[in-house]
Amino acid sequence: MLRNELIRYPIYLCIHPFKGYWDVKYEGKGRLNIALTILLMLTVAIIIKRQYAGFIVNFNNPNELNSLDELVFIVLPFFIWCVANWSITTLMDGEGKFKEIIIVTAYALVPMILIYLFTTMMSQVITLEEAVFYFFLDGVATIWFIYLLFVGIMTVHQYTATKTIVTIFLTVMVMGILIFLGLLSFSLFQQIYSFVETIFKELAYRT
Repeated sequence: MLRNELIRYPIYLCIHPFKGYWDVKYEGKGRLNIALTILLMLTVAIIIKRQYAGFIVNFNNPNELNSLDELVFIVLPFFIWCVANWSITTLMDGEGKFKEIIIVTAYALVPMILIYLFTTMMSQVITLEEAVFYFFLDGVATIWFIYLLFVGIMTVHQYTATKTIVTIFLTVMVMGILIFLGLLSFSLFQQIYSFVETIFKELAYRT
C-alpha cells in the first residue's frame, strides 16, 4: 500500500495537479511520511547528479563535494520555505495547515527527481553538441516544479492566482529575512563564544 502511494499517486499528481492537490486537501490523499521520503529522494538524486553526471555537463569537482553539505542546502531551504509560507498565509487567511504545506511542496519535487535521475544517466553517453538537451531537461524540471508548487499553494490555501503569486513573492522575502536573521544569530553566537573562551583562557593563565 505504501509503495503504491509512494510511486503512483505523486506521479498522478504531477500529471493532474488540480485534481491531485484537491484530493490532498479534502480527501486526505497526501501523507507526511511520503512527503519526507520524497524530500530524501530528491537529496539523493541531487547528490548523485552532482557527483556522477558526465564530465561534459558536470562543472563540480567530485573530490570537493560533501554529501552533508548537500543535505543542508536542500533540506534546510525546504523547511524554511514551509515555515515562511505558513507564517505569511496565516496572516492572509490561508486555509492550508503547516502539514499540508509540507506535503504539497514535497509532492511538487517529484518531476525533479525523475528528470534528474534520467539526465544523470543520459550525461554519461551524450556528446558536447547534445549537452543542450541535458540543460533543457533540467529547465523543464524546474519549470514543472514551479508550476506544481503554484497549483499546490493555490489549492491548499484556496487562493486566487493573483493572491498566490503575491503570497509566493512574500514567502521568498520572508525566507530571505529568516536566513539573514539565522546567519546574524550564528555570527553573534560565535563572537560570544570567542569572547567567553578568551576570558576563560586569561583567567586560566593568571591562576
